[in-house]
Amino acid sequence: MMHKKTITFLVFLFAVFSAQAIIRIEDGKGGVAYVMSSPDNKIEVTAGNLPDGKAYYQVTKNANKIIAPSALGVSIVSKEPELGENVEIIDAKVATFDETWEQVWGEERFVRNHYNELTVKFRQKTGKQRLFNVIFRVFNDGIGFRYEFPEQPNMDYFIIDDEKTEFHIAGNPKAWWIPSHAENSFGESLYRKTSFDKIDVTAATPLTVEMSDSKLEGYGTHLAIHEANLTDYASMTLINTKENTLKCELVPWANGLKVYARTPFVSPWRMVIIADNAGELLTSHLELNLNEPCKIENTSWIKPMKYVGIWWGMHINKYTWQMGEKHGGTTENTMRYMDFAAKNGFGGVLVEGWNYGWESLEHDGNFMNFTRPFDDFDLEKICKYGQAKGVNFIGHHETYGAVLNYERQMAEGYELLQKNGVHAVKSGYVKDKFDKVEWHDGQYGVRHYRRALEEAAKHQIMLDVHEPIKQTGIRRTLPNLMAQEGARGQEFNAWDNGGGNPPSHTCTLPFTRILAGPMDYTPGVFNFDIPHPKARVQSTLANQLALYVVLYSPIQMACDLPENYEKNPKPFQFIRDVVTDWDTTVVLNAAIGEYVTIVRKDRNSENWYIGSITNEQPRSFKIKLDFLTAGEKYVAQIYADGKNADYKTNPTDIIIKEIKVNSKTVLDLKLAAAGGQAIRIVKK
Repeated sequence: MMHKKTITFLVFLFAVFSAQAIIRIEDGKGGVAYVMSSPDNKIEVTAGNLPDGKAYYQVTKNANKIIAPSALGVSIVSKEPELGENVEIIDAKVATFDETWEQVWGEERFVRNHYNELTVKFRQKTGKQRLFNVIFRVFNDGIGFRYEFPEQPNMDYFIIDDEKTEFHIAGNPKAWWIPSHAENSFGESLYRKTSFDKIDVTAATPLTVEMSDSKLEGYGTHLAIHEANLTDYASMTLINTKENTLKCELVPWANGLKVYARTPFVSPWRMVIIADNAGELLTSHLELNLNEPCKIENTSWIKPMKYVGIWWGMHINKYTWQMGEKHGGTTENTMRYMDFAAKNGFGGVLVEGWNYGWESLEHDGNFMNFTRPFDDFDLEKICKYGQAKGVNFIGHHETYGAVLNYERQMAEGYELLQKNGVHAVKSGYVKDKFDKVEWHDGQYGVRHYRRALEEAAKHQIMLDVHEPIKQTGIRRTLPNLMAQEGARGQEFNAWDNGGGNPPSHTCTLPFTRILAGPMDYTPGVFNFDIPHPKARVQSTLANQLALYVVLYSPIQMACDLPENYEKNPKPFQFIRDVVTDWDTTVVLNAAIGEYVTIVRKDRNSENWYIGSITNEQPRSFKIKLDFLTAGEKYVAQIYADGKNADYKTNPTDIIIKEIKVNSKTVLDLKLAAAGGQAIRIVKK
């Protein structure tokens, strides 16, 4: 291990275009490293090679170790040593970048992208002397690094069979994580909270860490390990290989190999958000900033919205996906939902089970047909009917994992919907492996999801992807990727024999799964009488309302049946009012798995919305409204847990009231167990 106290001499190199210094370190034994700091000089990355020729990096913040010396490199199918062993540094260069860009839609309208960049160029000392670079970008909220394989005489086509990247976390902190592929290949597991050394199986990312440097709940250094811009590569999972060290474990092809590539080639970014408290994790834009700018020139058809759907009825056994007496996706029923949507300001109606193939779904997804509606579903009539009322049909493409069948029909299926004025599709991949052999998140799956997204963009189709690969910020480049599932959603509360999602689940999602991108959790249950002997919705009604602010998505579903909303017009008013596209996001308090309070400002008005939720513990908060414009008057419309609210016995007890507020107001929030509070603040 190399420390600064062992330095024999320093050479300072300055980029002429930047005030940022790069420091070269030599240890006198053959080890060479370069040091680069974040724009605010708090985060510092050191990267280089040790005396034995192994490539490594380390990270500190405020001189405290975040990531101790950790390996870099990849192994390729070759008789040569792996890239990262027996290497030397032949060059290093720096750059700086600072811009502010506007999101097509998002949690915040404007994003600052400010980083210092260090590129370290490595060469193998022996054999074919292959070249590879490691590019580091150091932001004020974390770091990203990727491998670059330049075009070179001794390296054209190549196969990666392992990646050596490590994350050696200082100390033994707490971690929140889910197993990768243990229960399914699309992340629908409950998050585990363990010490770092108890991560005992391969884990998915984002993996969130709380360092033990504060006695205040929710405070102290928090990390999130993830990846950005996953493109034509295998997804990164993490395996605990030695003391407090997670190693990158790439998801393989069926043949065991990981990545097929050709120079010039780059890997996805490996990224670590570094925050001073749990709330700062939620406002980091690191992942988005490690992706390319928007490639869609005309984005006018990409519109955030709320929607309803013929969906929850299937999960509670009111309807079936297949044709028959209980078929949900009929012309008549869809038009009824469209009437409800138009009356209440919803932009779309999702219909599952509208096309042929569902009758054979349990046998083989290859029977799915994406251009032939069921006989009792008149696609053209429905689309015209809805559009006359300002409501769009949201198509559903369930592939059942038969992606080759889907790809054969994909362009024609999107074209059919586009011809009928449809701009949104919910796609599904309910099968652990694609085409029966390949993982969702191996290179095979990554290629398919990107192909589907790009084809959808050609036909002006927005996608809501269920059973997906994890999000890695591609929504910046292709913002027709609106939301994904990739975690346990509301449907588990309808049929899970384990009792549904525990109250801590929605208090964990913002700091884990949703760090990767918007989630289609589908909140909004009003009827808590679930017709299942074990499953139940473990929250209060006020909590369900607060989820529209807490669990971010540009497309939010009101999942319950129209009749359940019509019976409860007063609490339903919040769902009618809440928006899905934001100008500003502020986290008022947060502790992972415990509670979170988030305030967001509407992008298109001066209105603000607050969502606050808690786990099984009732809580009280005092929150300042100093985010409001000073001197202006507002009215707060409050939806709070009632005095007798109990998520087990009395979940629908709710208090709805209005009070006058301003920037000096301090609100008292009282949350029942598994409860919440939703507030709309309207400028007067």
